[in-house]
Amino acid sequence: MHQEQQRYRERPSRLPGAVVWTWDVPDHPPREPRSVLPDGCMDLFWTGGRIVVAGPDTHAFQVEPWNRVSCAAIRLAPGTAPVLLGVPAHELRDHRADLADLWPAASVRRLTDRIDEASDPAAALEHLALDRIAETGPPDPRTVAVAEGLRRGRTVAATAAEAGLGARQLHRRSLAAFGYGPKVLARILRLQRALELIRTGLPYAEAACAAGCTDQAHLAREMRDLAGTTLGAYFSADEAADAAANSETPHPSGSRTTA
Repeated sequence: MHQEQQRYRERPSRLPGAVVWTWDVPDHPPREPRSVLPDGCMDLFWTGGRIVVAGPDTHAFQVEPWNRVSCAAIRLAPGTAPVLLGVPAHELRDHRADLADLWPAASVRRLTDRIDEASDPAAALEHLALDRIAETGPPDPRTVAVAEGLRRGRTVAATAAEAGLGARQLHRRSLAAFGYGPKVLARILRLQRALELIRTGLPYAEAACAAGCTDQAHLAREMRDLAGTTLGAYFSADEAADAAANSETPHPSGSRTTA
């Protein structure tokens, strides 16, 4: 088994749509940077003494080898993190921020100490998220419907109509909930669908069409624009092993898929 595959673990969270995951630094960590692909999600990371928020990405996020540290995290479904954090998603777009920069420092210090002392930091972080959502309430059902419609490949227009939103309303809500407009979210989710289909063994061209791309060339352009790489490079032997280790679940940023 690939060394990194042994170090990554994930499980469904008790928080709807979320995934709890952990990463342990290997004895011999890779020397090359890794690219985290955009997925429409946001993550809370605990890294030992810090809680960090990974905002929604519009392009591949480069993680340098010296920044790959052991951590526990919860990947939040599109639209969930802004409710939990009390911060519009677009303010964190393409950004990593300490939770102490968003919440009162004393409060974050207490939360961090609690996770630092926990025997299972991932479970403690999940508990933090569950407690917070219990206070704030869940995301707006229309926001959830928008994310689900786009995830299933519905057009932006059809998704807006189903949610009972006008174009401007949809765009404004999408910026706050997802960090970018619905068209960008649709592209990101479509790319993730295509990659998942390819992982099942479907040829590139068939996966492209099934995911909603015009053809394989369209998928290749999206891969370059959003992932900063090519399909061939992404699915090379070593990278395919990493992609399998960072397997997708319905999909809450910043952790899951590496190129």
